[in-house]
Amino acid sequence: MKKYSSKRSIQILAHLLQQYGIADIVISPGSRNAPLAIHFSEVDSFNCFSIVDERSAAFVAMGMAKSEKKPVAITCTSGSAVVNYYPAITEAFYQNVPLLVLTADRPTDFVDIFDGQTIRQKDVFHQHSYGDFQLLEDSKENAEDINFDIIKKAIELCFEKQGPVHINIPLEEPLYELVSELPTFPTVEKTIKHKEYEIPSNLIAEWNTSQRIMLLVGTRDYSPELENQLTQLVKNHSVVVLSEANSNLHHEKFFRHIDRYIFNFNEEDYKTYAPDLLITVGQNVVSKKVKQFLRSARPKQHWHLDEVWQPDTYFSLTEKIEVKPEVFFSKLLKFINLEPRPYFNLWDVLRDKKDAKHEQFLNTIEFSDFYFFNKASQIIPENYNIHFSNSSGIRYAQLFDFGKSKMYCNRGTSGIDGSTSTAMGFAIKNESPTLLITGDLSFFYDINGLWNQYIPPFVRIMIFNNGEGNIFKIIPGPGNANPNTLDEFIATKHKKNAEHLAKHFGFSYIRVEDELTLDRVLENFFKPDVQPKILEVNTYGKNSADVLKSYFEFMK
Repeated sequence: MKKYSSKRSIQILAHLLQQYGIADIVISPGSRNAPLAIHFSEVDSFNCFSIVDERSAAFVAMGMAKSEKKPVAITCTSGSAVVNYYPAITEAFYQNVPLLVLTADRPTDFVDIFDGQTIRQKDVFHQHSYGDFQLLEDSKENAEDINFDIIKKAIELCFEKQGPVHINIPLEEPLYELVSELPTFPTVEKTIKHKEYEIPSNLIAEWNTSQRIMLLVGTRDYSPELENQLTQLVKNHSVVVLSEANSNLHHEKFFRHIDRYIFNFNEEDYKTYAPDLLITVGQNVVSKKVKQFLRSARPKQHWHLDEVWQPDTYFSLTEKIEVKPEVFFSKLLKFINLEPRPYFNLWDVLRDKKDAKHEQFLNTIEFSDFYFFNKASQIIPENYNIHFSNSSGIRYAQLFDFGKSKMYCNRGTSGIDGSTSTAMGFAIKNESPTLLITGDLSFFYDINGLWNQYIPPFVRIMIFNNGEGNIFKIIPGPGNANPNTLDEFIATKHKKNAEHLAKHFGFSYIRVEDELTLDRVLENFFKPDVQPKILEVNTYGKNSADVLKSYFEFMK
């Protein structure tokens, strides 16, 4: 016999989640949210997942939402459990990943009287959520009607903004009163807003009169429609399209390795290669060099295309175009001239030169992180979704071709804290296999990402373990510190490996420490198995930072 929570607010919440098709719910254990856990797990249309660590749970849910491209709900108990959600909420906020955050709370009268597990939960995520709502306790007057309207508004906002929305739920005791039958609630009339867009004539005129048009595509999910539209723009060499690995664009006429081409640009190069019309699409760009380039170039016109975010990243923003890029380009392509422009040829000559030097350098490298990324890029099957950890991982990824694999990285806040959890959440909800390529610090920092009973056997993890936060040996600045200080407090040197962790969490494990073993192992790593697999590439003491620096020196 089914047993549901007797709490009316929870019954209404579950009903509305069903009405809007939100089926996936990540639950972290606790007493105050036990009524939600009991109720959701008894409703057949919900897929419930138990993840103990709230910080990991929220990133797992974010990975699910990225995979499914629709909201995922998370719920936890009151107190410090709530703020453990915060890292993932900030990431989802800046990436526009829809999370519906359901936090159980003590009754409102219990806040700040030193009752157990009670903090100020109302509006706790206010700076990084698209909506903050608090339900009434069931005992309050008109609570049922008011809560119905609040929950409806919150869910629709989560869909509209495609980002995190918080509902705080004060619950009075008793918490474990259950019922075997549910009341009938009304069908919801959905009022989610959809924007209409017509392209202004002045933008068409600006396009047609511009001689140097550059499109820069940052972090975004793969879109076949957008790829087709941008392909039409470059077919006749009308524009220069710069993209990154996590832009998920693959056409051969796109310039997909920005740092390979512009790393050693000087002030004169900034002028030579500057656009007069810059169009930016997507979100965070990994390359710091392209930011320096475009901030110095100061294009006359800069349009940014995004439904939510309109950042003036390059200090030259002239048009905030609040629409999906696919909608914008579908309109634009009807009116513009797609004539060849010499600007494309200027960049194409640069690309040919730098690509040739890149291939020359590959013949010289010894075993190192650079060597690992080159080999991995050649052998990863294209049906894999590839998730990269932050810091050096995603930076190395920009230098190599990974075929048409779909690529992901938490570039909203660019932290290392939830890369593993996000990838595991994505894998749980995706039919195609998932590969996580991660540095050692990111992996060890998010160990609880593996504390997850739902990880499918086709998951693969590659750890490049250089025994430290090697990014601090790569970027300028940290090297000015005393070597002992740098090693202990910034790069945080260590001698840990993942062998026992792999066994503990049910992964098969392989460690390699030289190029011959790596080449041999990679052939079998992606073959089907009954367990997920971890490959740890140990590059201790291989001076990986020096290899990368020598690469950019060679590319001059």
